[in-house]
Parts: sequence; structure tokens; C-alpha cells
Amino acid sequence: MPVDAGPVGRDDSRPRVPGNDTEHAPAGASPLHVLRFLAAALCAKAVVEVGTGSGESALWLLRGMVPDGVLTSIDADAVSQRAARAVLREAGVPTGRTRLIAGRATELLPRLTEGAYDLISVGIATTEYPRYLELGVRLLRPGGVIVFAGVQLASPGARSAMALALRELVRAIQADENLVPVTLPTGPGLLAVAKRA
Repeated sequence: MPVDAGPVGRDDSRPRVPGNDTEHAPAGASPLHVLRFLAAALCAKAVVEVGTGSGESALWLLRGMVPDGVLTSIDADAVSQRAARAVLREAGVPTGRTRLIAGRATELLPRLTEGAYDLISVGIATTEYPRYLELGVRLLRPGGVIVFAGVQLASPGARSAMALALRELVRAIQADENLVPVTLPTGPGLLAVAKRA
């Protein structure tokens, strides 16, 4: 079934990627379910994904977005993007609904239009979380949401670069009164942050 078939959030069909275990997860149990839910709840028309991967998360985001919404997916790995493009094509996603851009997100995000995006998904665990927050909040419209994956990868007392980056991310969010965060204990952990103004 094409990704844009059926009313948003109302059909029971799920995006399927070969070898995907998520299709057996109960509703709302996986990070992919959360991404689809957020895209639907926000009536997302413009979404940015950092970390294209296999294209699986792109399918879930597209299923939650409005039928004419456009997903911009950024990944430094051009090989992954070619594979994701094939998955999206196989799923029947019209080419006009996606923009796959190869390159470093920290260099490409500043080129995107400020205040034009409903949802940003940072689907990679990275020590650059604080930089992604700074760049992402600039891109969000008021009421938009940025989601970070992998926020439970570091234990509270850890001193790794990842743990330090996560603590810096949390401090930056807490210091900004216009940001409203929630941690979701699904998969490797999600941190969703809404922009008030």
C-alpha cells in the first residue's frame, strides 16, 4: 500500500521493511510508533530527519505526516541513502515527498529555512546533541518538536563523551524557558522537546 494512502493515522496498515521486528510491537511500543504519532499529532507538513539509515524511520514519519508533506532526510553515508531511496520507492512513496541529502547534518541544517519545520528527528546517537538542539530549534515553527534518539545509552555517572554530551543537552534544554521536554523510555530512549515560541 502506498505510504500516502488512507487518512492520516487511521488506517491499520503499517510500513514494512524486510527483517523489521517493529511490526509485531504493540501500538506505541517502539520509537518508530512514537515518530509516527508525533508527525500525526503535529499534522506535520515539513519534517527533517537526521540519520537516514535504512529508510525505515522515513516510512514511519511519512505515514504520520499530512498526505502532501515533505520529509528532508540527511545522512553522511551516501550508500545508506541509496538503499533508503530504494526502500522508499518499493513502498510506493512519491519522489516529491522526500528530499534525501548526503552530507554532514551540522553543515546542512544551517542552510534550511528558519521556522519552517514541524518536526525534527535526530535518529543517531551522537556527541553533537547540543549542536543539533541549537540548529534544530532555529528550524522549528512555534509548537514544533525535536526528538533525540539514544538518550538512555549513557549511565548517569558515566564520563564518556556521549554521557557528557547528553548532560550538556539536558542543561541547554532546562536553561531555555521556551522548550518543554519529555523523556520517553522506548527503545534506546527518546527525548522530545517542544518549542513554545
